[in-house]
Amino acid sequence: MTIAPDLAWLLSPTQLSGYAAFVLGMACFAQTNDRRFKLFMAAECGAYILHFALLGQATAVASTAVSMLRSLASLRGRRPALGLCFVALSLACGVWLAEGWQSLLPIAASCIGTTALFFMHGRRMRAWMLLGTLLWLVNNLAVGSIGGSLLEACLALSNLRTIWRWREHPG
Repeated sequence: MTIAPDLAWLLSPTQLSGYAAFVLGMACFAQTNDRRFKLFMAAECGAYILHFALLGQATAVASTAVSMLRSLASLRGRRPALGLCFVALSLACGVWLAEGWQSLLPIAASCIGTTALFFMHGRRMRAWMLLGTLLWLVNNLAVGSIGGSLLEACLALSNLRTIWRWREHPG
């Protein structure tokens, strides 16, 4: 018995690594302890690196590697100079690896996320994180990442809900 081609793709190592990233990402955002949150985020990035490598997405691999390093570095603090280093590293990866406008989506998302995490707080940080999430969602849909698309859609909806609750209950 052979597996239908579409079903085989759904169960391919490429997609399975994306599903692993989805599970780790959802577990990450369920953490109440900041240290565990950052460690789960680093693990999610590790699964994403494999996933995007299997998809042949060099800028997504580089952007995710920078995000993993950022998560691990943030265990030691949120110094603005460190944030600037991660933005510069993301931009350098983009200049080096970009192959068309679509490949710039992960780089832009990484720069936006780093800026939000190192330089912003509250609603403004959430709004910038939402923008980065939406860029990742567009990228993941374009490259056929099922787990990545599901994760970013869930994160976008969760972030929108939080922003909406702040609108209803300022302060």
